[in-house]
Amino acid sequence: MKPQASAFHDDFDDPLADVEDVEDVEETPEGDLWFLPGPMAEESDDLPPGPRAEPRETAVLDDWRNAEAGHAARLARVAGRLGALDDRLKRGPEGWRHRLALIEAADLSWFVGDRIGPDRLALWISMRLAGVQDDTAALARVGWAVRRLTGGPGPEAGLAAFLDRHDPGNVTEGPERFADRAKAWHDMMTAASGLHPITRACMGFHLWGLAGLGQHGDLMEAAVTAGRIAAGDGRGAIFAPLAMGGAGGLRAGGGPAGRLARWLDGMDSATLGAMRQLDAIAAWSARAEKVMAPLSGRTPPALRAALSDWPLVSAPMAETLTGASRAAVQRNLGWMEAQGLIHEITGQGRFRVWRAAIPPS
Repeated sequence: MKPQASAFHDDFDDPLADVEDVEDVEETPEGDLWFLPGPMAEESDDLPPGPRAEPRETAVLDDWRNAEAGHAARLARVAGRLGALDDRLKRGPEGWRHRLALIEAADLSWFVGDRIGPDRLALWISMRLAGVQDDTAALARVGWAVRRLTGGPGPEAGLAAFLDRHDPGNVTEGPERFADRAKAWHDMMTAASGLHPITRACMGFHLWGLAGLGQHGDLMEAAVTAGRIAAGDGRGAIFAPLAMGGAGGLRAGGGPAGRLARWLDGMDSATLGAMRQLDAIAAWSARAEKVMAPLSGRTPPALRAALSDWPLVSAPMAETLTGASRAAVQRNLGWMEAQGLIHEITGQGRFRVWRAAIPPS
């Protein structure tokens, strides 16, 4: 017998009216229940946007790998020229490397705005002589560059030690320490170990500011670090010239492909400039040796070597470099000047300075 409909539900049928017993109702499969979560489905495009993940390091490295592949032929040419420079320096006098480091550091100083010429730099390094208008802090920065371009462990052995920098202790920089920033940069360079050293150097230079290492706007450190990295395992050229004769390769702008292209062009030009410098000083040294052959003693060859290594030489500086007496140094400098091997550039009777008579390249 069917139950009577409620007075409040006259328009609705009882869902159990035709069922003899509630327990006999067929159970609906769980898969057909619309209110249960379904299987793992793909995320719908209609979902509200959430926080996006930051680009991964692998994406940055992939961009530089693609840039390297796109410039493979140009990279091989520049690497070959750098290898020729390395071999030339390995077979040449030790002072050639020092002379190139002075020129490179001076050119880098113009790029960063310090504008220290190789002549002034040589006097500062050798005798700590600075002009009235010279910025001694700028001279010290460029002097640091010369030291790092001429020897010592590379930056990848320890960036803080290479830069002579530690935690700046500047409270405005927040809790992040310089060591943490240096480690982040170092980790990225380690991850890029599969790239050619020239490409890695370019990447490291342009990631310098992003890693928080350029908060003081000091691109000198970034360029010197990159120059050491680009040289790879060079035995003669322990740094790759980047700014010699111009610093177009250090200009920022564009993506990795464009930056690497400028970098390679700049390195190509700078390496050729370095080779021309070595050609000029080698030709002068050969001429000086021939002209000075009649002279006896150890002072003439020592003076010749000093003038090959340094853009400028004063009498006190030559005395220190050669170990000769002041009288012997002045006598030999006067003889070399009379033979046209050197030029005195001050025009003074005292505190005179000489340079090798090398035509400008």
